[in-house]
Amino acid sequence: MTKPVDKLAVAKAFGRAATTYDDYAGLQRLSGNYLLSRLAGRPAKKVLDAGCGTGWFSRYWQAQGSSVMALDLSVTMLNQARDNQVAQFYLEGDIESLPLADEQIDLAWSNLAIQWCHDLRRGLSELYRVTSPGGCIAFTTLAAGSLPELHAAWQAVDERPHANAFLSYSEIEAACGGWRTSLHLEEITQSFPDVMSAMRTLKGVGATHLHDGRTNALMTRQQLQRLSLAWPQKNGEFPLTWRLVSGVIERD
Repeated sequence: MTKPVDKLAVAKAFGRAATTYDDYAGLQRLSGNYLLSRLAGRPAKKVLDAGCGTGWFSRYWQAQGSSVMALDLSVTMLNQARDNQVAQFYLEGDIESLPLADEQIDLAWSNLAIQWCHDLRRGLSELYRVTSPGGCIAFTTLAAGSLPELHAAWQAVDERPHANAFLSYSEIEAACGGWRTSLHLEEITQSFPDVMSAMRTLKGVGATHLHDGRTNALMTRQQLQRLSLAWPQKNGEFPLTWRLVSGVIERD
């Protein structure tokens, strides 16, 4: 990132989304299920869910018999996970500065959270540090080129950024340098019946909250109409395309 990430503002944004997060978290479930397929049933006694959100995948690992530590930057989101009883331990913390000792866990799982790191290498290094030799780090994140429909539509309205600029695939690859890593890039497209449905999903999962902490003002009816007309439609629907990167790092 070229600017430091305002972590407090990010935590507040996700905190506001906590109670309705699962209603709009289709992308998180798709990406998490894809990451699970890459692990091919690999067991893990101790799992860290780094950026757990409401704990959707913490619950999955708990059901597999794993001891789960759910960690999130947002205490409100963490309380939602606690209310859902998805883990054995709950910890408020930042992936880039984990409040854990070295080599504590078998699997560091992070589904669509590390894009909020200011320094991706630092965040991955922390996950590597707390993982025991023989374990692994499994993550998903978003790459540059995501949300082309959103960017194209907003260009017809104003010239301000309305979603974060994600790292390129080569930058994500470089951040994994020196480790035994398997990276995959996939495109995932979601379709919505109207612009408001697409925008509610983006807002509901925090995707339109900018790294520098600036939030977007409420749209006027005129802006919404212009956005709708400019949105590249497909078969009468409004698509959102994400470039999803999944990675598995072996802990040597």
